[in-house]
Amino acid sequence: MITTLSGDTSRLRATVDFVKEQDTATLLRLLLPGLDGPELRALAERCGFSHAALLVFPPDEAALDATLADCGLVADAPPRPSVIVRERLAVRHKRSAAELDVGILRPAVVCRDGARRWVEVFTLTVPPASDLDTVAAYERERQHEAHVAFEVETPDPLVLRGLCAAFGRYGAVPDGGGYNPHENGTVFYFTAPAEAKAGYRRVELYVPGDHRDVLAAHLDEHRARQPAETLLRLLTGAWTTQALAAFVRLDVADAMDGNAMDGKRAVGVAELARDVGASAPNLATLLRYLAMLGVVSEDRDGFRLTDTGTLLRADAEGSMRALALMYGGPFYESFAGLDHTVRTGQVAFEQRFGENHFDHFARDPELAELFDRSMAAGSRMFDPLPAHPVLTAAAAEGATVVDIAGGNGELLGRILSAHPRLHGVLLERPHTVETARRLLGAAGHTERCAFRAGDFADVPAGADVYVLSRVLHDWDDDRCREILRHCARAMTDTADLLVVERVLPADGSASLATAWDLHMMCNVGGRERRAAHYARLFADAGLTLVDRTPLPLDGSVLHVRRTGPADTGSKV
Repeated sequence: MITTLSGDTSRLRATVDFVKEQDTATLLRLLLPGLDGPELRALAERCGFSHAALLVFPPDEAALDATLADCGLVADAPPRPSVIVRERLAVRHKRSAAELDVGILRPAVVCRDGARRWVEVFTLTVPPASDLDTVAAYERERQHEAHVAFEVETPDPLVLRGLCAAFGRYGAVPDGGGYNPHENGTVFYFTAPAEAKAGYRRVELYVPGDHRDVLAAHLDEHRARQPAETLLRLLTGAWTTQALAAFVRLDVADAMDGNAMDGKRAVGVAELARDVGASAPNLATLLRYLAMLGVVSEDRDGFRLTDTGTLLRADAEGSMRALALMYGGPFYESFAGLDHTVRTGQVAFEQRFGENHFDHFARDPELAELFDRSMAAGSRMFDPLPAHPVLTAAAAEGATVVDIAGGNGELLGRILSAHPRLHGVLLERPHTVETARRLLGAAGHTERCAFRAGDFADVPAGADVYVLSRVLHDWDDDRCREILRHCARAMTDTADLLVVERVLPADGSASLATAWDLHMMCNVGGRERRAAHYARLFADAGLTLVDRTPLPLDGSVLHVRRTGPADTGSKV
């Protein structure tokens, strides 16, 4: 049992003794009074007592080594970063996580029952006269990070949900958790009931692998009990947007030598700072924050890109670099006027820049290119689209597909690559048509693709399939009806129209469409819609919604056909 003896050495020695004395079934019974019989045996079979943990505050590395040695502990590896504890300390003490460099050591202990377990030592270096002295004093007194941990033997989602439910039945309540990319493990924290007799109130379930899907419900329950913490995390979302944008603007991702999956080396901060022309201490602060987010990882040799961070490289397949620059640039500025949009119904982007975003981007070739690349960055949504039955059937006939407002040709290029017998037509604004011509030409599609500069009124008639991808959400209902009527007039009775959009869920469940609904309102004056709303718009244009197919990133394909002669009136 942990006592209130002063000094890190005494606290650590007490933790070592506790680990040596306990076994899984006994400890579970102490932590969860009333747990016994078959349910105790079932829990003990599915999770085993693995370690006890505490947080220490050495003045330097030598002092830490001496403390470990005094307690008979040997660390066989340097400390690894602790994402979860660092975040908890930052929230508790209202500090930036970047200034709390928390590491984890796991020296082994041979226990009295012969089992090999661990003491998990969290370390936060607090040099003499440091302003972290108050943090250390507070944490030593309250021991918030002291806990006992059980490792789940079978990392199966059903088993994991059952374990969480069993802990809840015996009085344990969710107390946070997280995924640590440095070791690919997911942590679920609980607070034991007040009548627990183990001397620890905090309990951890550790699960190897990424189980953030199960963790989400656990954290939701915890946050419902911690409204201030939840709000603080929400309020700092702007920091994340700008941290990612700064990372891209400084070309740090491109300067880093690959990612961990490629087995490439880590890069030291000093070397990176020289390469990108940045202040090394400030770059280190940025990288530590991004490590907390899982964009980079840190080890003793420096930093390397994770799979997530690799998407911010300019040369990465499916690069999202342009999106980071858009969301951290023009759209970030316009979102400052969101209250204006909500209050007046006017578009915040137009208030900030004095014109609508299409005109604003068209006047600046570099910004226009960035916008087109940012649209292409969401191309993973398109991955299943070429296999849609409408396109597969059209390919068998050597049909023609028209991509209306098709941007730089990303989607049409995918369709033509998947179906060598198809022919394509891309309709776009003049400056964008030239970009698409170059890109589709480089992909070898020039002979099968025609390019047409124009507006929605110029939709070519007589094609077999029409595609309208991420267009309707840019406009209000009246303009959508007009666009759809142009499509209907061009379509034969046997033609198909595929509309690609994010569709708002009818039941209010979480969806990217809900976030983009806010974005479209603030920046474009458009909106996302429910499927029934789209069906009404189609009907007003003489079209019928045939079916809806899901796509990645909460996208959908709405398959639409003519219902009869197009309505060319001005119905509102």
